[in-house]
Amino acid sequence: MEALPRITVEMPVLSIGSGTADYEDLGGHVRSLRKREGLHLTLLHIGILADFSRDVAEWTKGRTSAAAAAARTAAWLKALPVLDGFTGGATRLATMGGGGVCALEVDVPQAVRDHQVALVQSLHALLDGLLVDNVDDFILGSPALGFKYPRWTPHIAVGRPMTRHAGPWEVGPLAVDFGASRIRNRRFLPDPD
Repeated sequence: MEALPRITVEMPVLSIGSGTADYEDLGGHVRSLRKREGLHLTLLHIGILADFSRDVAEWTKGRTSAAAAAARTAAWLKALPVLDGFTGGATRLATMGGGGVCALEVDVPQAVRDHQVALVQSLHALLDGLLVDNVDDFILGSPALGFKYPRWTPHIAVGRPMTRHAGPWEVGPLAVDFGASRIRNRRFLPDPD
């Protein structure tokens, strides 16, 4: 059985450094370097839509059904503004996610940080409309959303670290080019009725 796709708002990585070798040099710090084609900067993680919708239904004790939450969340996602691509910089690799992920930390323009904050504020408004009380508690407690830290750290996950609690490592400096924001797995979102 195929796993259900995760839904995120992300910016695809177009290039890192001046060529393939700059990215491949990062492989000295990870067990297996991820393919460059799938690299991205996550702006907002929703998780598996069915799980998120079920979290909403359980939190609201059924006042909002999972089906209604899924439909409204899909419509909300499709209406989000697109952030234009940009060039950021990176100078270090660090372990994240409790040491299970090796990530390239990215310096982003203030406009990108502002956009990410606006996405979280918009998520608050969506959840309020879905009748979720204590929205901040829901966001931090929803297994689907998976928010573990209140502060967003712009990063690109590049692989698994060779050791769980090593790093950070100085790299670069590397220019990182990003394409316009998009919804990962958009094709799996339900169509409006």
